[in-house]
Amino acid sequence: MSLTNVMSGWRTPALSSWPARWMAMPGSFKVGSIILAAHVLFALIGVFWTPYGFAQMGTGIPLSGMSWLHPMGVDQIGRDVLSRFMYGAHIVLLLALAGTTLGMVAGTVLGLVSGYLGGLFDEIVQRLVEAMISIPFLALALVTIIAAGPALAGEPALIVLVVGLVYTPRIARIARAAAMEIATREYVAVAELRGESTWSIVRREILPNTANVLLVEFSLRISYAPILIGALGFLGFGIRPPTPEWGLMISENRGLLIASPVTVFGPGLGFASLVVGLNLFTDGLSRMLGQRSVVGA
Repeated sequence: MSLTNVMSGWRTPALSSWPARWMAMPGSFKVGSIILAAHVLFALIGVFWTPYGFAQMGTGIPLSGMSWLHPMGVDQIGRDVLSRFMYGAHIVLLLALAGTTLGMVAGTVLGLVSGYLGGLFDEIVQRLVEAMISIPFLALALVTIIAAGPALAGEPALIVLVVGLVYTPRIARIARAAAMEIATREYVAVAELRGESTWSIVRREILPNTANVLLVEFSLRISYAPILIGALGFLGFGIRPPTPEWGLMISENRGLLIASPVTVFGPGLGFASLVVGLNLFTDGLSRMLGQRSVVGA
């Protein structure tokens, strides 16, 4: 069943209005959507307005703790943590979205073509995919960043590339499994008899009928992306300072947990709420599309 057919089930007369359709959606989807909407709104505000500049020093007494002027405290060089936290919100979201999208596009194309063609091409692709999957997420990301060299280290484009590279083989495996199931259907055989090219069959016949699985896989992967990006920032392999990426902020202030713990709570809670929201959204979406939320995990 295609994504269009599944979603059309929500357009029944009894559920013709948006409020009625919203109430009929899974609770996890609604809660996750609200949390994600709050993060997007917070990120948009942070781009255009913050109480202080994200790199502005001397905004208050260092390590002075919470106050009306500095609700998240002041770090060791006098920067307002709330301003840095607000500005960093859009960085986390954009990096996660761009990296996951890159991995989704590359993995989907590779997996669908591999699953449809089979044969030697499929064998070669799968051996490469298995080799990459055998390397832990973080290890592969760190090796890629080190191989890129110091000139590219800390560049947002490199972080996006790393996330995409890490996700590509895992998404390709899921896409291949879905394509192998669809490739045996009659409408694919009819398209082959018409003389359509491989790319045309993959694009017109296989891709629309694997959209459910791929959409859930995308939402699942993007829920992991902030953790990977934050881990790279925490280890010093993420965005260059003073750009306030949340993982970098935690790393910068981890030595202040006793003196001023509030400087770490902001980005920590930001990561936690974002990941929870993404996971709830994924779970609800999988229920709506009839897919298991653990697919591709």
